[in-house]
Amino acid sequence: MIMADNSESQTKLRVLIVAPSFGILGGQSVQAARLLERLSKEPSLDVGFLPINPSLPGVLQHLQKIKYVRTLVTSIAYVLSLLTRVYNYDVIHVFSASYFSFVLAPTPAILIGKLYRRKVLLNYHSGEAEDHLRRWQRTAIPTIRLVDSVVVPSEYLVRVFASFGLKAGAIYNLIETSKFRFRERSPLRPVFLSNRNLEGHYGVDRVLRAFAIIQEKISDASLTIAGDGSQKRPLKALAKELRLRNTTFIGQVDPEAIASVYDDADVFLNASEIDNQPLSILEAFSCGLPVVTTDAGGIPDIVHDGRTGMVVPRGDYAKLAERATCLLSNPTLTKQIVEQARHECLKYSWEAVRDAWMNVYHGLIGSDVASKVHRRLVTQKKPQKADIIGNRGKKRSKISSKS
Repeated sequence: MIMADNSESQTKLRVLIVAPSFGILGGQSVQAARLLERLSKEPSLDVGFLPINPSLPGVLQHLQKIKYVRTLVTSIAYVLSLLTRVYNYDVIHVFSASYFSFVLAPTPAILIGKLYRRKVLLNYHSGEAEDHLRRWQRTAIPTIRLVDSVVVPSEYLVRVFASFGLKAGAIYNLIETSKFRFRERSPLRPVFLSNRNLEGHYGVDRVLRAFAIIQEKISDASLTIAGDGSQKRPLKALAKELRLRNTTFIGQVDPEAIASVYDDADVFLNASEIDNQPLSILEAFSCGLPVVTTDAGGIPDIVHDGRTGMVVPRGDYAKLAERATCLLSNPTLTKQIVEQARHECLKYSWEAVRDAWMNVYHGLIGSDVASKVHRRLVTQKKPQKADIIGNRGKKRSKISSKS
């Protein structure tokens, strides 16, 4: 988004969201898009978006198809974008993952933001935070200490950051419940869904092993695997090795089309080994799918065993299968779980998180940016001295009401 060059936009708090676009798989791109859409409608904000994975123009796009070269040229384009755009904003809202991704994406945005003396908000999303901060503490922790505020999507990550002496506040992920159709599933069919990236730490291999046990008992059971990633081929080979029937890998699904995938299923399975606050579980809640999941990371903060879902120990795919079949044979319990999970979704609506985001933004800038906004107005209009004296009170009142 290119900021409008007019007096109205100059009175607003200018926020730049730095995050992955949909060219990168994962919940961060989805969350960034949802947040951008909502914040853009706020009258007190002027919101821009800067992708960490910019597309190169024209023939240069071919360079982004070459391994290693892709990383180099994309990083150069990204840093150049930061250098030319960050200066135009008051708050730089930086989405963050972990490990090497933290070096490539958040770190340049943080450093350039501080170079331009802008307020920087680090929005850290990775469930691998504990391992990341422990292994990379000499570089990651000092970098994080440079930012003005750290926001994470779960109480779990608040606790992890605190264990390293870092202060973080929690603002939950945003779920657009209106885009997902809730329906009662009665009777509950043995139609299962997994919707995670096909990476090792998401445990899709354990979902397949759990489903093999389920299919031994329920021959017509089916499983849909949505998502893509580095483990796609090994997982397909495992499904063949386990002789699974009615098992379909549908690949990456466009965020606008994922609601229909949930709608077709009856039970959601998740077996992640490392996790934070999975959007897919919250989306399953919103659609009325009962969830059976492992207890990785921050998942127990959102899925309460026997109340909003079924929770089993990490790695225990036999228990995952057992709890899934329990739902099929206990419709009363399943209905209670689904209703309570649906109520849990209210915590992740825009109405629930809006004020938290607005308070963070405006709290970061305070009176400092209010005075900067006033100076921008004066510089832009260049009024005569008499005009400044006559309108000063009126302008200050307007700025104060928008801060």
